[in-house]
Amino acid sequence: MNYLIHQLLSTEEINLIKKELEETSQDWEDGKNTAGSYASKVKNNLQLKRQSDISKKLSLLIKKKLLSNDLIKSFTLPKQFHGIIFTKSLKGMSYGRHIDNAFMSSGRADLSFTIFLSEKNQYEGGELLIENLNAEKEFKLNLGEILIYPSTYLHSVQEVKKGKRMVCVGWIESYVRSIEEREYLFDLEAGAKSLLARHGRSNELDLIFKSYSNLLRLMGD
Repeated sequence: MNYLIHQLLSTEEINLIKKELEETSQDWEDGKNTAGSYASKVKNNLQLKRQSDISKKLSLLIKKKLLSNDLIKSFTLPKQFHGIIFTKSLKGMSYGRHIDNAFMSSGRADLSFTIFLSEKNQYEGGELLIENLNAEKEFKLNLGEILIYPSTYLHSVQEVKKGKRMVCVGWIESYVRSIEEREYLFDLEAGAKSLLARHGRSNELDLIFKSYSNLLRLMGD
């Protein structure tokens, strides 16, 4: 399964986001309002209204963090981060098995991400379950960690049995649509940067970086 887990938010940023989310009550709405016709049948959660001032403020913070993170940019090759939503699941809520829409009003969904905003020992259930052809895997990450995975995978959120699950979700339109091609480019760049850090510049590394750039030019759109 092709995915990335990374600590995105600092303690200060997490505290700021949680304080803002906890202090608003009138800006939450039924999550079905932004789900596609198929996914809405299995979606049961609350989400912060996208047009609210708090949502706009916090979405901008998240987008800036994503754009400033070299590892995430290398893994996703982002054309844009879009559709950012803050969601809340209380006891009894879940999000059944579904696939994200390929195209949204804000852009194409090549990759999906979830940023965990609740301590994992503060709620029971609520695992993110992602399926590929041969396996399925559950994720329940630490506070401030992000999970990025292909939007082509079926996934679901298990029922929250106790407590409250808060996350930020969104999508990434990549310059490279293919999962396999993004993986090749990520490995090539990571290897080249490791060699550069260890041995410095060389004629051989110039050729590797040249090949990386030209492959990105060839594969990208």
